[in-house]
Amino acid sequence: MAQTAEKIDWRSFEQALEENALRAANGLVPRKIFVDVYTDWCGWCKRLDLSTFSHPEIVRYMNENFIPVKLDAERTDTVTINGRIFVNRGSPGRRSSHDLAIELLQGRMSYPSCTFLDETGKQITIVPGYMEAGQFETLLHFIAEDAYKLQNWETFSASFPERAKVK
Repeated sequence: MAQTAEKIDWRSFEQALEENALRAANGLVPRKIFVDVYTDWCGWCKRLDLSTFSHPEIVRYMNENFIPVKLDAERTDTVTINGRIFVNRGSPGRRSSHDLAIELLQGRMSYPSCTFLDETGKQITIVPGYMEAGQFETLLHFIAEDAYKLQNWETFSASFPERAKVK
């Protein structure tokens, strides 16, 4: 029997904020936001998409527990969030980072990087670099279950049974 591969339901940053506002307006609990900050030229970003972000357990858990966002760090459009304007101040044709990516990564521009925001949009943490599915699954649970509020990463990860197995 053939299975249809599920995918992460990626949104733009603006869509994620709008979705949480709608959830709150309709009496639903807003979700945490996961932001994958990438560039088109980043080989490790592409590997993350092909392996970790396509793993069935990661796809399922991400879609059920977060609003997942893909953010091209070098996007060239203007974004306005709560009256604040974010642009890419670089010269056309040159690789330069968008203000939104700079803000989300606190100026530490390495790719891939991801950041987690709580239900109110406040940053929880920034995680630079590539992760295999098993380790990434642990991180998702650490954030989604609010374990980061109660214990450190080392304690949580040492006791977490990895269910996602890399092929």
